[in-house]
Amino acid sequence: MWRDAGEVEVGEAREMIPDMTVMSGAIMPDSPLRAERDRPFLIKYGKYLRGTFDRFIARFSLVSNNPVLDVRDFAWTQALRANWQAIRAEAIAAALDPHQAPSLAHISPDHRAIAPANKWRSFFLYGYGYFVEENLNRCPETTRLVESIPGLNSAFFSILAPGTHIPAHRGVTKGLITCHLGLVVPRDGDARMRIDDRVVRWSEGETLVFDDTYDHEVWNDTSGTRVVLLIQFRRPLRQPGRWFVDRFLAWIRHSAFVQDARANLIRWNRVVNSTN
Repeated sequence: MWRDAGEVEVGEAREMIPDMTVMSGAIMPDSPLRAERDRPFLIKYGKYLRGTFDRFIARFSLVSNNPVLDVRDFAWTQALRANWQAIRAEAIAAALDPHQAPSLAHISPDHRAIAPANKWRSFFLYGYGYFVEENLNRCPETTRLVESIPGLNSAFFSILAPGTHIPAHRGVTKGLITCHLGLVVPRDGDARMRIDDRVVRWSEGETLVFDDTYDHEVWNDTSGTRVVLLIQFRRPLRQPGRWFVDRFLAWIRHSAFVQDARANLIRWNRVVNSTN
């Protein structure tokens, strides 16, 4: 439950996923748990304020503000690359079960506009200071590695079905940086991401570090499922930028943006565990 703090061929899951909206009454894609007026102020109006806040944070950044960053600036990524096969084995054993990895659109009300239903799924380990104990227990090696990441904010397996397109979108704050570790990357087509004006492609066992506040979109134009370990961590900052980001993330943690997703995931796991 959410609490504080050899070549493998993988195709699209064919098992019927239980309808959690009927079984639990918990997830209603067209009816957010809270009224729109309760959505975080900066989520609702962030497009008007984002530029100002991002420029402020960029002034105090200790690493590049470019769309794609140099992995050598983040020494901990080497441990992920060195142990990627163990991480992949845990992802395949745990996260590819469609009962265990719900659609991101069902979990997060704020992702419904960009997350195609049952096409972009997620197996959460950590999120904004909360952890999913049963998921950590199923992935001990991954857990050990991500717990050593400085400034860890979120960690989950991101699972993209064949033929999926995630439209252009932007992250919440420049105070967070995103890292992808490629785990399962089909080779029979093109799995790629555009970040600003750059197009990048995943490689199994390699890390990609980028700033998701730049406009970005994703395609899986293959017949297989793409799996990455997605990590978000605090941007290294000088003061007072670090103080500002810490306060902002603490506020977001208690907002509907996080709490709605947390409540939905708790309900999903409760239903799945009760049927096993």
